[in-house]
Amino acid sequence: MLGLNITPAELIARIIVLVIAFTVHEFAHALVADSFGDDTPRSQGRLTLNPLVHLDPLGSLMLILVGFGWAKPVQINPYALQRRSAAAPMLVALAGPASNLLLAVLAAIPLRFGSIPVTASSGYIPSIFDLFNVFILINLLLMLFNLIPIFPLDGEKVLHYFLPPSGQSLMDKLRPYGSMILLALVFLLPRAGINVLETVVFQPALSIYLFLLG
Repeated sequence: MLGLNITPAELIARIIVLVIAFTVHEFAHALVADSFGDDTPRSQGRLTLNPLVHLDPLGSLMLILVGFGWAKPVQINPYALQRRSAAAPMLVALAGPASNLLLAVLAAIPLRFGSIPVTASSGYIPSIFDLFNVFILINLLLMLFNLIPIFPLDGEKVLHYFLPPSGQSLMDKLRPYGSMILLALVFLLPRAGINVLETVVFQPALSIYLFLLG
């Protein structure tokens, strides 16, 4: 999601934002799982806002180099969660995208009310104004991207919960191929002129961004 034709200041801003966004996203998964009685994230040290615990070295490097990356997924015990509530695994999955939406909304408040002066980035140093703008947009992109109902994204677990048994069975059969489907969606289909992400991620993110900023 980073793109390649960016200035050093833009790259630094996006790295800062992604470290925060990924960390809060995974922490939200861990926190909600812990609240439903699953101690797996706590026992693995994931119930923290320390970025070093959540960032995946390869995923972070890929994100910087090719614009597509990932953090370390929080492991959960669905059986422990379901003992508390059948909806618990879905709510744990939804917590990550919801945290990115919350971050975007909170960052939009000072921009919308003019509390941050409009200034340009200089050299390698991003301005606070540019940093907040990037923060809002990237969190919206991460929220919408993770809501795509393809395994291993969070949206797959959310949709799975709301489907009838026949639909859940179909998703269970497709799950082993989820990573390949996702890679095709991100890398192969755009080369064939079919950009699904433009329709389901980028355009909606831009619309929400403009709405938040008024």
